[in-house]
Amino acid sequence: MATTPYGPYGTSGAPDPGSNGDRESQSAFGLLRRLTDELTTLLRQELALATAEISRSMRVLLGGAASVAAGGAVLFMGLLAMLAAAVLGLATVLQPWLAALVIGAAVALIGVVLVLVGIRSLDPSTLKPARTAESLRRDKDVITRRQS
Repeated sequence: MATTPYGPYGTSGAPDPGSNGDRESQSAFGLLRRLTDELTTLLRQELALATAEISRSMRVLLGGAASVAAGGAVLFMGLLAMLAAAVLGLATVLQPWLAALVIGAAVALIGVVLVLVGIRSLDPSTLKPARTAESLRRDKDVITRRQS
């Protein structure tokens, strides 16, 4: 039978197999010490979960940002070439300065719309560690039920 300094219970709080599970045989000091050890373990586990979730979120965010930056640079070069072609094509019908002004205004309008849509889609709640928050809520419920 495996025992700890706090009795036949491990860090899980469940009696080890083969023990009688008699909590009354433990002293109040032993129970209090076991409680503080288990709370410390619980807090460490919650902190580890939060750290893992935040690290994963940051890796995903940084990978996505790098991909967006690289794709944006390539897209920008292609867009500049197409805009130059559009200005040259429109310059056959209009004055060259007027063709450049029309194309520039159309592109600026599209850019403003895209920026506004992008700002609305940036939601900080996607980075919130939801599983950690839920786990902490469950832990609080368990602790408050045991005290009642």
